[in-house]
Amino acid sequence: MSEIILRVEHLTKKFPVSGGRFLTACDDISFNVRRGETVAIVGESGCGKTTLLKTIMNMQKTTSGKIIFHDVDITQLSGEDKRQNYRNIQMVFQDPTAAFNPKMKIKDIICEPLLNFDLISKSEVENKARELLAQVDLPPDFVNRYPHNMSGGQRQRVAIARALALQPEIIACDEATSALDVSVQDTIIKLLVKLQQEKGITYIFICHDMALVNMFAHRICVMYLGNMMEQLDGDKLDGARHPYTQALLKAVFSTEQEKNQYIEILPGDIPSPLDIPKGCPFQNRCLHCQELCQQKKPDFQEIEPNHFIACHYPV
Repeated sequence: MSEIILRVEHLTKKFPVSGGRFLTACDDISFNVRRGETVAIVGESGCGKTTLLKTIMNMQKTTSGKIIFHDVDITQLSGEDKRQNYRNIQMVFQDPTAAFNPKMKIKDIICEPLLNFDLISKSEVENKARELLAQVDLPPDFVNRYPHNMSGGQRQRVAIARALALQPEIIACDEATSALDVSVQDTIIKLLVKLQQEKGITYIFICHDMALVNMFAHRICVMYLGNMMEQLDGDKLDGARHPYTQALLKAVFSTEQEKNQYIEILPGDIPSPLDIPKGCPFQNRCLHCQELCQQKKPDFQEIEPNHFIACHYPV
């Protein structure tokens, strides 16, 4: 088993709101990331996935907890040490159109991180950009294009090339395929897998598509209202035992299902993150809720090897 290169330990992130209250976006989150694997973090919109990723990227401060990269707590870094750490963890955003400067050519977009860290000279930009474009299966003559001259899938490949430029150990993908057509999603995922096999890159992949992450993720972490509900190996997703994870799996449509097949819908509404009920945060939508669930928040514990769950009554 490969070594652990990133450890998230009891991470909590709260945002102040009016009236002296706090919105808890991430509540006591813990998980490990091993070298060369893909960890997918899934859940409905608003569950805290992106907030978690931004704290890992050190784009915002944690309220409490640690993020340990190679035995260094990166939440404590500042100044030049914090800047240098960005070489180790790079990010691919959901919408490359918004992430890119529309007035910059592709070669300048890709090589900007290298110039910022004085790793290449301006005279080397074009050749380096061509090399990085080749790694993401784009023609070298794209170096002189602008973002608006490219398709969505091509722009996302450029975003991946830019993330690769600094040769990071970890690439964080914030719903990097959700804005793309389904056929393009497939090619982007295959590209990420190919790069992982060739370079040993580690991915943290934020997504809400269970079918997609089931294709390539080594570990899957399921979040709900800022809480980690379940963690299990990607090839054992069929053995998920948390009612919420099972509900997400039932929401995946198949082209082979019967037209009259009943589609099970989760009852109730997601509570306000400012008014999460006492006990289990999933209680008002859970078909297996009992009195204990309403009174005590379940501990996040290992029920099988590499299978963790926060539930009093696992299915």
